[in-house]
Amino acid sequence: TGVTAGQRQVTVQQGPLYRTEGSHVTLWCKVSGYQGPAEQNFQWSIYLPSAPEREVQIVSTVDPSFPYAIYTQRVRGRGIFVERLQGDAVRLHISELQERDAGQYECHTPNTDQRYFGSYSARTSLSVIPDTLSASMAPQALTLTEGDAVELTCEVSKSTAQHTHLSVGWYLLQGAAEHRAQEILTLSKDFTLKPGLSYEQRFLEGDVQLNKVGNTTYKLLIRGVKPSDQGQLYCEAAEWIEDPDGTWQDISSKKTERTSLAVVSQGRDLPVDITAAESSLDEGDTLQLSCVVGAPKSSSRHFRVTWLLNEMEVARVDPHGVLIWEEEYQERAKLGQLQAFKSSNTVYVLTIYEVGLEDKGTYQCSVSEMNTPGDLHSIQSNVSSGIQVNVKPAGHQMRLSVSTSTPQVTVGEPLVLHCEVQGASSPVSLRWWHLSPQQPGRRVLVASVEQDGSWSPGSAYRDGSTRGSLQLEKQSPGSFTLVIPSTLDEDDGGQYRCEATQWSRGRNWTEKGEVVVTVSSMGKALSSRAGLHATLRSRIATVSYGQSFELFCQVDASYTLEEVPASVQWLFQPSPPTGPLQELVQLSPSGTVVWRTAQPHFQGKAQLAKAGTSFKLLIHSALPANQGTYQCEVQVWRRNSLPRGQPAASSSSNAVGIKVVLPESKLQVATTDSSVEIAGGNAAIECRIVFAQNNSQLAVTWYLLPLLADATPLQIIRASYSSIQEYGSEFSSPALKSRFLSQRVSSHTFQLQILSAAPRDEGSYYCVVEEWLWLVDGWYKLGEGASGRTTLKFRPPGEQLQMESTNHSISAREGEEVTLPCRLQGALQPGTQPSATWFQVRSSGRGSALLSLHQDGSVEYPQERLAARLFLRRRSARDFSLTLGSVERGDAGAYYCQLQAWQQHSQGKDWHLQALAQSGYIQLITIPPESTVMSRICSSPPLLNFILYLPLVLILLLALAVFCWFCKVRK
Repeated sequence: TGVTAGQRQVTVQQGPLYRTEGSHVTLWCKVSGYQGPAEQNFQWSIYLPSAPEREVQIVSTVDPSFPYAIYTQRVRGRGIFVERLQGDAVRLHISELQERDAGQYECHTPNTDQRYFGSYSARTSLSVIPDTLSASMAPQALTLTEGDAVELTCEVSKSTAQHTHLSVGWYLLQGAAEHRAQEILTLSKDFTLKPGLSYEQRFLEGDVQLNKVGNTTYKLLIRGVKPSDQGQLYCEAAEWIEDPDGTWQDISSKKTERTSLAVVSQGRDLPVDITAAESSLDEGDTLQLSCVVGAPKSSSRHFRVTWLLNEMEVARVDPHGVLIWEEEYQERAKLGQLQAFKSSNTVYVLTIYEVGLEDKGTYQCSVSEMNTPGDLHSIQSNVSSGIQVNVKPAGHQMRLSVSTSTPQVTVGEPLVLHCEVQGASSPVSLRWWHLSPQQPGRRVLVASVEQDGSWSPGSAYRDGSTRGSLQLEKQSPGSFTLVIPSTLDEDDGGQYRCEATQWSRGRNWTEKGEVVVTVSSMGKALSSRAGLHATLRSRIATVSYGQSFELFCQVDASYTLEEVPASVQWLFQPSPPTGPLQELVQLSPSGTVVWRTAQPHFQGKAQLAKAGTSFKLLIHSALPANQGTYQCEVQVWRRNSLPRGQPAASSSSNAVGIKVVLPESKLQVATTDSSVEIAGGNAAIECRIVFAQNNSQLAVTWYLLPLLADATPLQIIRASYSSIQEYGSEFSSPALKSRFLSQRVSSHTFQLQILSAAPRDEGSYYCVVEEWLWLVDGWYKLGEGASGRTTLKFRPPGEQLQMESTNHSISAREGEEVTLPCRLQGALQPGTQPSATWFQVRSSGRGSALLSLHQDGSVEYPQERLAARLFLRRRSARDFSLTLGSVERGDAGAYYCQLQAWQQHSQGKDWHLQALAQSGYIQLITIPPESTVMSRICSSPPLLNFILYLPLVLILLLALAVFCWFCKVRK
């Protein structure tokens, strides 16, 4: 009575869907508005991309014979099945997705209504993509003392073309509970950290952390391990993709190998261990010793470390990190031959550069623990076991071998000579000599290589117009290759000798070896005498991507080509050039076409044709790989002879260049300038894409323009379109790599993360985005765009340290040492600890860190090459002056120091910045050493002025004397 039947409606999961090969996939389907029984039937089919109009039946809830043969076996084996959720809803399961399973899936419901009214089927699209997710962790067996810290590293990467997110978690397996892993800490797909139930409190206290370092490295840190932490630890990564209905689906997951962790309950003790990077050395080598204190809860304890050689004291480092050398070692320390410092509260390092025979013996380190850093008496002490260091006198251990890859050549061809040095303990110098057979006993210098790697050709080989410019390559520290591009005549044959000289502590050793080469005279060319000439031309020199073009090789000869056997060979050189012209294809006299494997981009795309005296090469659908230089070469043989051996004549055409124009870039990058002001912590700089083609990939490079005048932009980091990251030279140190991170936070937004930002990071940041497109045979750059600049400003804390901030200069003579002052004016706040960092201003305008004194007293040398010449000789607790030993000309420039005050609110917790200050700039002027006292006297300005005016003074005195004599005579 007035009630009408509803309209049938079939609904299927919204597509397109992307799932990885080998994964378990489900697709849901439901029907509504139907008549008849409450339990409806469903039938699933697929339309493959290769035949989009042809239905392939997969599985049915009512008809066992419904599947086609291609799916019958998988349906019977439950590899594909239908799960009924309720009477009018089902879910299709595919257990192990295969590449051939991609296509349009159709869900159909057979009619149970009195009449057809509505829809009876619906379709969705499923794409199968490669599973590129990988997760790895090196398996370990760790035994730690209760209270120690453990850090585990998990490497996770993916290269999926679609936009996906990652989740990374750490889990613990204990006892026989193989399938009941405890969650420790997880970084979810939406970038939030979620601790497991049993680790929630320790996570809130900061004792359990998960840090992402770089693009692929995830580190789990557990401070203060407990017996409840022991077991098997592993890392699990999952890749997630957002479906069109807005839900996130995990499409792949990977588990790493496990690390075994055992935790030993132990009381307070003081274990000490000493290790050497190398204990058997040659005279002149470098000795590095490490003293490791294995005490539990070491971060809150105070140690004094003494280095001993044969039970005699060498140096001592107090709990503040202040270093004191014994008197007999002080001179060597000033010269930079010795170095000792506190790397951390548990690791201490002693380094001896250029060890001598007097440095051999038994080394030990003695550790004493103090209640407070200023105590004179220790509460306990321990001495490490001894490590024996042997020093052998520098001897003749160098070996040399000489060879050539061109033992026989023709005049005009190159010579390639190899010289390999083995067993050298220091850099060597090299000399190449030519011993001509026509002039016995005479040798000519070919090239020389100095110890610093610089090289120069001999006087007879400097003129590049005769033999070409010599090339010398250094493949490894002891492997050298010399190339003479073109031999001049037969006299270039004979013996070539390589001499290698090693220098050490004022002595030298020389080894030599020889190799013989033969240079033959060149045969006469035939093409110039046979009346044969080839010309190459093209109707167009610039073609668009996908456009076809053709090349014509026109042959002019004094005879008819049809009467003699002839062949044509096409040559090609890519642009930009990767080497000489390469063989592309050859048309033999019999009409056989032979393609060369070096250029696979042409096969199937090129056609050859011959008409009279003209040969044609047609290239269909030009690719960027077809851009370059083309040339044809024609060869002919004598009449009535088989085309064997040398041809009677040959000729090479001129070269013709073809340029392939890529599609136009549509990339647009936001160019609005902005600014960010922070007081500390982390900073984020955004780079927004206004428009980019959907099928393109983007690469981003971040730059910093320092605030100093005339500064040049510095490359921070580049993330390629394949997510490979590369840091600029100014940001390549491990410390800066861990603070500057680039990530893509959405499809149209890149972000530069600056962790633990400091005043030295101030400046203007911007990005340059490149648009790359896959064009059949590879990725090609279409264009690029630069963003607007974001200025990062640092808002200092309310409290400021007091120190000298005026600019001044200091002069120092080369070879001597100089001290750059940095002193705190006034006392620190109670409960705070200072840190200090020295910088040198580079030509780019950015300060480069030289030395850092941390708040725990440890010293860090960011530039290892300067470590032996930098000293922090603190005369008092407020003195942070830097001493630079053995001043060099390159040390000239501007320097400054930064001081910071830190406070630890509770024992074992993180440090917080309370105050800071920066000194003025100190301009260091280096003075060359002067040879004589006279040169110093003559360079004095007062004396120089006196010498210039001396003749004038003598003339005035003489005139006065004559005048007085004349007056006397007149009287």
